Amino acid sequence: MGDDAGPGCRSALDAEMERAGAWPEDSPWLREAFTALPRERFAPGRLWRWDGWAYVPVELSGDPDGWLAELYAGLHEPAVTQLSGGLPSSSLSAPSVVADMLDSLRLEPGQRVWDVGTGQGWTAALAAWRAGPGLVVSTEVDERLAAFARGRLAAAGLDVEVVVGDGTAGGPPGGGRVDRLHATYAVEAVPWSWVAAVRPGGRIVYPWGRLGYVALTVGEGGRVAHGWVHGLAQFMGDRTGPAQAGTGRSAYAAVRGDAEPETSRVLDRDPAALEDWNLRFALRVAAPDAVLSTEQGADGPVVLVHDGDRSWAEVGPGADGRPVLWQGGPRRLGDELMLAWAQWDGLGRPGLYDYGVTVTPDAQWAWQGDPQDGPRWPIGGRLPAAR
Repeated sequence: MGDDAGPGCRSALDAEMERAGAWPEDSPWLREAFTALPRERFAPGRLWRWDGWAYVPVELSGDPDGWLAELYAGLHEPAVTQLSGGLPSSSLSAPSVVADMLDSLRLEPGQRVWDVGTGQGWTAALAAWRAGPGLVVSTEVDERLAAFARGRLAAAGLDVEVVVGDGTAGGPPGGGRVDRLHATYAVEAVPWSWVAAVRPGGRIVYPWGRLGYVALTVGEGGRVAHGWVHGLAQFMGDRTGPAQAGTGRSAYAAVRGDAEPETSRVLDRDPAALEDWNLRFALRVAAPDAVLSTEQGADGPVVLVHDGDRSWAEVGPGADGRPVLWQGGPRRLGDELMLAWAQWDGLGRPGLYDYGVTVTPDAQWAWQGDPQDGPRWPIGGRLPAAR
């Protein structure tokens, strides 16, 4: 669509980002790039809106105002661009998250970038606007998305190579090392091929599993990468990896079925505290496969937890109004989370920006406070050997 489409939406987003302090001070180029390459230039003619029951199409041709409203729903709102099996499989990420992740990349002109997960091509376009012609290569596993992105990038006059392939399994197209790697889909464990693809001193910014994104710096010699959590967001998972377990009551019910609780106990903790995203993030670090949802029940807040397999837990008001933990399955998932909650309290209730990740060829782990001496949690089940 033309460059003059939706100027009101673009200016409203710019102003909303300004009011929220979402334009990164250290990367003023991003505001210019958003203006030069607005997201509608990379959006398909059909978007998908959740109506409370299912995703329904919103067509540019039939409802241009609704289409623009979906595309510019807010600075924290993604726009779903593709469904697979009735669930989102691709999107244009939320503007605030795109800006923050690209700011975390610390991208400079002349640097070579590997964009992993092209999608519609918007983040590759923004990176190319900063890096320069011929310096961004992008990998996309979906042939249709890759073809769409190539067309939109070419129409924008950008020299970006888009290659069909599994970015999780290999290196950057054309080989060699890059200065920056930007991933647009979530992985729990960082593929070592990503670290090997980035020169020492280079940066890797990626969505970490179910929640959050991390910025790693590759160390001297290229045998380690570590860095801090930089933000809180949820991303679609790696299509070639294990499917992410679903959220919400229906996913919880699929795991629990009609099973009765195997254990129950009264808690001395208020489940309403789980609205604190710093606590939620700490639980995610300690039990990355635990899927946690909250909802408002008739008598108070209810917490639903499952592991996508056979274990489940629920916290809700008991007969006397006090919160009760019920659980079942091979694991005592609720007990694991209560222990992690107590540990978080003992650590002084750190925020999500107090956590980081270290990756080596043989192991990777999350840490809190200090990468050398702080508490650690394994990623993928392995901690480093004792020093």
